Amino acid sequence: MLIRFEVSNFRSILEPVELSMVAVDKERPEARPMANLGESLLTVAAIYGPNASGKTNVLAALVWLRDAVDNSLRAWDDTIPIEPFAFAGADNRSSEFVLECVIDGVRFEYVVELDRHSVHYEALFHYPEKKRRRIFEREEDELKLQRGLGNLSGTRDLLTPRTLALSIARRFDDPLVSGFADELRAIDDRGVSSSKIRLPTVGGRRTFVTDDWFHESAEHDRRQALALLRMADLGIDDVMFERVDGESGKRRTMLLHRTSGEPVALDLGAESDGTLAWYRLMGPLLGTLESGAVLILDELDASLHPTLSTQLIRLFLDPATNPRGAQLIFTSHDTSLLNHLNRDEVWLTEKMSDGSTRLGALAEFAGERVRRSQNLEKAYLHGRFGALPDVDRADVLRTLGLIG
Repeated sequence: MLIRFEVSNFRSILEPVELSMVAVDKERPEARPMANLGESLLTVAAIYGPNASGKTNVLAALVWLRDAVDNSLRAWDDTIPIEPFAFAGADNRSSEFVLECVIDGVRFEYVVELDRHSVHYEALFHYPEKKRRRIFEREEDELKLQRGLGNLSGTRDLLTPRTLALSIARRFDDPLVSGFADELRAIDDRGVSSSKIRLPTVGGRRTFVTDDWFHESAEHDRRQALALLRMADLGIDDVMFERVDGESGKRRTMLLHRTSGEPVALDLGAESDGTLAWYRLMGPLLGTLESGAVLILDELDASLHPTLSTQLIRLFLDPATNPRGAQLIFTSHDTSLLNHLNRDEVWLTEKMSDGSTRLGALAEFAGERVRRSQNLEKAYLHGRFGALPDVDRADVLRTLGLIG
């Protein structure tokens, strides 16, 4: 499970911002106790804020780090595709990423500092018996390994200024390194672009496709997928596949709708945007819940009805439907969802005067503890926590020529 993620000098983020999954209200059944950590972790984090305040960039930074582990060895030949803060204040500064997670009860910490030209610092630590131990640590081109990890010594031979040591070391199948790398690479996302710089696409990371749950998975997986589809109350009872004439092995996805008469099968392409959005999300959702990974969704409310968004959140919050501690991190403008979130599950972004993003925890907003009983939606809409668009309605109407 993810403990925390920190990033600086990335897109609209200049100074370090931190997203923490550590619970404030530990006694809630939704908070998952971590004995060796001494804390409880959350399974849901929601980020709210005005447009252009940097919500998506917080998610994109985490996705960028995931993709970096996949791509650096094979695609970072000429440049590192990092996007530093574009305005004043970022000159000669590196971008930094810190990720902490719990794997099989053990805390891991990964740190990276780099710019477009080279990786300056990189380290992976773990905390067996709560004591910090180095797995590897790299300063420029010098790599140090934990004693007893000689099987990773080949990492030095492949290390270049523009290659992550983790990208190389994970290929030597050491359980410590590959276990952490697999946890990071298992992060799934929808609607988040990790880089605007065009580079060759590198495959190899597992992705979950909804169709697979209906025609390639075990029967219990199909039952789970059907239950999720019917839960949406879209009038759909089943999924079937029809072979495409003249194209060997290609199949067309059909959704079977209930009617007053015989069921009617419709091609997936004929469905509404809302139905398509839910259907395509089901595969990543089920895969994440099954594996205990992290699912990242940008603008959760953009394509899903609020009722479905609420159901999605509840699937992650409920230990019965989320026994492995899978985590959902999303951005949204839908304030009605605040009624289903606890104060420590909400984060707010704000655009500062220099154009940079500030990320703050609602649970400790402005240094004042938010009461557990606070009506979060009402307080948010009344500007109690800031993070609302600063709109001069008269100026907008004047620009549109509707008033003098």
